[in-house]
Amino acid sequence: MKLSENFTLPEMCKSQTALRKEIDNLPKDPDVVTKLQTLAEEILQPIRNKFGPTVINSGYRCKKLNTAIGGSKKSQHCLGEAADVEVPTVSNRDLAEWIKNNLDFDQLILEFYNGNDPRSGWVHVSYKSQKENRKECLTITKQGYSYGLS
Repeated sequence: MKLSENFTLPEMCKSQTALRKEIDNLPKDPDVVTKLQTLAEEILQPIRNKFGPTVINSGYRCKKLNTAIGGSKKSQHCLGEAADVEVPTVSNRDLAEWIKNNLDFDQLILEFYNGNDPRSGWVHVSYKSQKENRKECLTITKQGYSYGLS
């Protein structure tokens, strides 16, 4: 199933951990699929249109998979509202800045970017289609988190 021009449902559900642990990570709730489609249309496709090929490191996570990887109990990944992304030709810092300045989003987190290696870390971005998006920006490092992109 295509979620947008360049993103599919299987791509948003792929997980090496799910494969290894034989976890069925396809959403059963049609509302989750609708949210994944909105995420693809409002966030992922605009990134792809601007920068080219975009890698989804983690999209949808069923609760069993989310628990297996140690994810937060309140993770928007479980709702179909979040993805962890990278663009091979753009630093994660620059990607996060572009999203911040050009897209509507609920939460944007520059995760484990070290400032030395442009490929370090990844960008978590979420989108809520039925509520007002918070436009919350965070940076997470080994030392903890801070507000804003640093």
